[in-house]
Amino acid sequence: MKYSLVILFLGFITGGIFFDQIDKTTLMAQAKNETDDRNQVYEQLNLFGEVFDRIRSVYVEDVDSSDLISAAIRGMLTSLDPHSGYMPPENFEDMQVDTKGAFGGLGIEVTQEDGFVKVVSPMDGTPASDAGIQSGDFITHVDGEAILGLSLSEAVDKMRGPVGSEVSLTIVRNLDEEPFDIVITRDIIKLTAARVRIEDDVIIIRVTTFNEQTTPNIEKGIKEKIDELRGEENISGFIIDLRNNPGGLLSEAISVSDMFLNQGEIVSTRGRNNGQAKRYSASRGDLAKNKPLVVLINGGSASASEIVAGALQDHKRAVILGTKSFGKGSVQSVIPLGENGAMRLTTARYYTPAGRSIQALGVVPDIIVEQSPFVNNEKDSDKPSNRITEADLRGALSNDRLSDEEKELLAKEQEIQIKKSQRRKTDYQLSFALDVISGLNIYGINE
Repeated sequence: MKYSLVILFLGFITGGIFFDQIDKTTLMAQAKNETDDRNQVYEQLNLFGEVFDRIRSVYVEDVDSSDLISAAIRGMLTSLDPHSGYMPPENFEDMQVDTKGAFGGLGIEVTQEDGFVKVVSPMDGTPASDAGIQSGDFITHVDGEAILGLSLSEAVDKMRGPVGSEVSLTIVRNLDEEPFDIVITRDIIKLTAARVRIEDDVIIIRVTTFNEQTTPNIEKGIKEKIDELRGEENISGFIIDLRNNPGGLLSEAISVSDMFLNQGEIVSTRGRNNGQAKRYSASRGDLAKNKPLVVLINGGSASASEIVAGALQDHKRAVILGTKSFGKGSVQSVIPLGENGAMRLTTARYYTPAGRSIQALGVVPDIIVEQSPFVNNEKDSDKPSNRITEADLRGALSNDRLSDEEKELLAKEQEIQIKKSQRRKTDYQLSFALDVISGLNIYGINE
């Protein structure tokens, strides 16, 4: 018995020594790898220093050292992804003004795709929107000068200029069609982050961007419209229109989502390390009082717009309608560099409450509706349809049993159909959303 215990004890000791030896070997291997990595970094930095000195000493023209370093920083950041980049002091100041809601420019949100500048979306009521720029357009030239090969910030700088001056953008919209030029006059861009209006008995919230004005604009607008309709009981539902909304502040996306949720996670962000994960949850209080809610999105809905749509979709709080969103599911941190501006660095991905990453995938609507114009061949625009009914037949019997109230109701119904017909011609997706609200109310959804 003692003999077996001694063997067992020796086994434990031997095993401990064996595993300890593995640990030491692993640590030594890790230390060697770290040393090799460090040596490789030093070699690359020496290479950078050598190239830098050669350029300064033998390049055909004098080169400003600070310009070279800025270009190197810019190249290092833009090589990571389309949203990381270097912001010189003047660009950093412009970005800080942008989040306040007023700035100078054309009014377009752009990104870079395979070296090309691509329009994420034009902003409502801006020169770019008025000139006909569309989400998905590619900008190839600015004032006749090709911008292929430039960084995104360099291309944007080309489009900047004094307020009142004109700029010509060469646009590629369809690959099988010829490029064309659009001339835009630069202006001060004063964005109203959100506008609230009433359509029938539905409150429509049009959100154009997520800046510091967004939440107060929505809260104030909803309160005013509820008062205008004389109480919440007279509201049949809400529509949040996020089409062509390029995003903005993460904090505002969380705040807007929270307005329509009583509890649960809104979004989580996860960086490279587990310790960097953050979760944001809703607090009690639904401004819509659990009324039916529809969210409109399209290919120009990006970033913060996708956070709102994804959160409301996962909680089954809203019906998402339209076309697939842009698919920007990454978080950028702006890191100040003292007097040298700042760098915008992608530091995390965000995830919807169900754990979905929207990066490069986008939010897929519950109901896919293209923004196609309503085809109506009727000759008389006062009629909702050109179909022949019994009443149109020659010699058809009249309905002499209709009361005055029924005749009045019939006339009102015809007015509603005419209004719907006209609305489909101007905004088919919104018209569809209003019909969804009606359907949800008929079946008592969200009550």
